[in-house]
This record gives sequence, structure tokens and C-alpha cells, in this order.
Amino acid sequence: MSNATFELYRDETDEWRWRLVHDNGNIIADSGEGYASKQKAEQGLRSVKQNAPDAGVETLE
Repeated sequence: MSNATFELYRDETDEWRWRLVHDNGNIIADSGEGYASKQKAEQGLRSVKQNAPDAGVETLE
């Protein structure tokens, strides 16, 4: 069972964005940019879900 949910929303500049929110309310990840349409935001969200399920972790120091 997942402890997080993706949310699609409009920001203060009326652009669409997505964010991944943990059940405790903390934002785990976000789109980092606004999209002109809800459909483009959904495409970005789906791309993250499909293309990075097993992404590695790199520590930068």
C-alpha cells in the first residue's frame, strides 16, 4: 500500500503542477515547473511514474 498520493493543482500563476504528497502531509516531490494545461501536467506525472521507478541514488558532496 502506498503512503503517498500524486496531486494535480493550479498554482498562483494559473499554471498546472503536480506534487507527490506523503500521508503525513509532507511534499516528497514536485513538478519543478508549471504547465499550460492539465493534460501536459498529467503527462509529466505519468513520465516520472513510468521512467524512474527504479532510479538510483547519487550522493553529491
